Amino acid sequence: MFFRSRLYRHPAFVLGMREVSPQSPGIAAWGLMTGVAMVKSGMSVFEASAMTLLVFAGSSQLAAIPLIVAGAPAWVILATGFCVNLRFVVFSLHLRQFLMHLPRWQRMFHGYLTTDISYVLFVRKFPHPAETAEGRLEQEAYLAGNDFLNWLSWMVASFVGIALANMIPPSWGLGFAGILCLLGIQCSLASSRMRMLSAAVAGAAAVVAYSLPLKLNIVVAIAAAVILCLTVEKIRPTPGVAA
Repeated sequence: MFFRSRLYRHPAFVLGMREVSPQSPGIAAWGLMTGVAMVKSGMSVFEASAMTLLVFAGSSQLAAIPLIVAGAPAWVILATGFCVNLRFVVFSLHLRQFLMHLPRWQRMFHGYLTTDISYVLFVRKFPHPAETAEGRLEQEAYLAGNDFLNWLSWMVASFVGIALANMIPPSWGLGFAGILCLLGIQCSLASSRMRMLSAAVAGAAAVVAYSLPLKLNIVVAIAAAVILCLTVEKIRPTPGVAA
């Protein structure tokens, strides 16, 4: 699909990549965590790599990993993955009207690549199917560009996680992978000065209050960030209002 010159040379292909790029760090962090989790759970590098390429679904991968390690029957693992990813049936039904003009193998390829974020961005950009050939090409190119960067971010990060998983001390456990995921998501969301400031304050407050029992340092961090943001919003001058 990506090797069709009319598709990847279309301006909408680059636009699709550009509009999903703010979410790429979060996607990569989630892929990194999944790669680490697969190896840390006892899967071999080959098994983890094969699962990354064939499944391409973080939530169902994480749901299936403990079942595979526990030796659960295949039908249980498949049923679990089906239930976790049931939402993609709805996505496919909606996208059907946009892609029915394509050959079956291209529709299946789009189905493999489309994720939650690419579906959301696509339907927000194109609420209705195009009626002309050029319009359909634009929509497909946008979805392809969106899917491509999404897939690339996931795959690269997943294989990095698989490669580096054995270098992480066992005492760190899977919690370290979770921290990496949340850190990546946080970085992708820090899109304004206020958000960056609140993240820095929350992080500092969490470290200072780390000794509190029952993980209350998290509550302290949230409270500090909220109070700071409310205070800054109150004292910040409103645009267009004279001092």
